[in-house]
Amino acid sequence: MSLTGANETEAMAAHPAIAGLASPLLSAEGVTVRYGDFHALSEVSLALAPLGIHAVIGPNGAGKSTLFNAISGYVRPTKGRVLFDGTNVTGWRPDRLARFGLARSFQISAIFPDLSVEDNLRMALTREVRGLSLLRRRNSLALGEDAERLLVETGLASRRKDRAADLPYGRRRLLELVATLLLKPRLLMLDEPMAGLAREDIPEVTALIARAADHCAVVLVEHNLQVVERLAGEVTVLAAGKLLSRGSYRQVAADPRVREAYIGESTHD
Repeated sequence: MSLTGANETEAMAAHPAIAGLASPLLSAEGVTVRYGDFHALSEVSLALAPLGIHAVIGPNGAGKSTLFNAISGYVRPTKGRVLFDGTNVTGWRPDRLARFGLARSFQISAIFPDLSVEDNLRMALTREVRGLSLLRRRNSLALGEDAERLLVETGLASRRKDRAADLPYGRRRLLELVATLLLKPRLLMLDEPMAGLAREDIPEVTALIARAADHCAVVLVEHNLQVVERLAGEVTVLAAGKLLSRGSYRQVAADPRVREAYIGESTHD
């Protein structure tokens, strides 16, 4: 259902995270996820501009993954709603959201290990084709300019014929990101993209995410605060399922509540 006019205006004004954006691509409004008496998420709101990077950080158990799951359709909110480009998508299945322009990358790499690098990209480009019909004709499918450019930019061009399983872990994460970007998402959700990466792989993955944000909205959950500082224009901090702080990285890092709850610097003498 598309929301327009007075109802949408009132809803945006009711949530400070949303009111600052004239036309957010995605807004989560008062999202609550409850399991029995346990509130995994309580009245959390979030607004994403059509371009740029927003980070969600917080200690373990803060509700970060629950918020991601509620936005991307893996969990239905107990209360609140999610709007994508003005449409109420609360409770939509992940595959329907994907067709609407939302792509999510998980902590664990989701590539096809027994396919080559370029065949993984063909699978992304022809995601509507299923099974053996694709595999039988995959060699005849051109990758296209975008895929070729990304292969070069990420250093994967020299390994295009290699099995994905034979790539170092950092290269596999790059491949997954490239495959996701070929879907041309309007919203890219990244769940701990730096998890498990070697130190030397982090700059390349960071650079690719930064370039992606020139073409779509990016929201990421990330524990590497140096990466968050480098990438995010806005940061939301959660703790115990609730919104703790929001602002630039500099602003949230200076918040005593954040230092005490997440960064670990107690404000008490």
